[in-house]
Amino acid sequence: MPRLSGELIVAVCRTLPLGLVGAAGATGLLIAGLSRATGEAGEWLALPLLRAAVLAFAMGLVFLLDDPARHTTATVPTPRPVRIGIRVALVVPAAAAWWTVALLLVPGELRPPVGDITLEAGAALALAVAGAAAAVRFSEAVRPGPRVASGLLTSAVVALLFWPERWALFVPVRDGRWGVAHERWVVVLGVAVLVGGVCVVEPLRRRAWGVGRGR
Repeated sequence: MPRLSGELIVAVCRTLPLGLVGAAGATGLLIAGLSRATGEAGEWLALPLLRAAVLAFAMGLVFLLDDPARHTTATVPTPRPVRIGIRVALVVPAAAAWWTVALLLVPGELRPPVGDITLEAGAALALAVAGAAAAVRFSEAVRPGPRVASGLLTSAVVALLFWPERWALFVPVRDGRWGVAHERWVVVLGVAVLVGGVCVVEPLRRRAWGVGRGR
């Protein structure tokens, strides 16, 4: 069984879009590093730059579940939640390391509260993966990443421009709504995890349809 698990992990690793995720991560780090070159403007630019860095990395994570062999692997004994769980488990340490570097690129005196901004980052990245899981669950596309990336970018722009002020999420550090906004981020994170967990399950109707075809 351990040998089988090792073979499965290696097989999943080979299908990961490491190039896309790596490029998105590198772009995010470049954006975060700009806070060191903003001079006096760095005090109010550091937070938006960190948020932009998270968005850049999230744009790469939406490709995490792209799998050209998706319809072939659907027939293997290993259930889809396990295969997706392996993908997520493989990327979590890399995402944690990336976020640590992104934070360190921001000068300490300009860095926003680490716990709160980490909550924002975690929620955004969880939303990206949940969006990818939803696309896999409700479509037959083997590469849903581009459409999910487009949706994520559009949602971010809409949230920045049209999100109601009374439910504000993106607020400055010195804004009196900072604490309340991060209570909302906890809800966003919880919803993302819940949606992702629901969407990794193989639809029963599709399984039944496959059984019917086999007969």
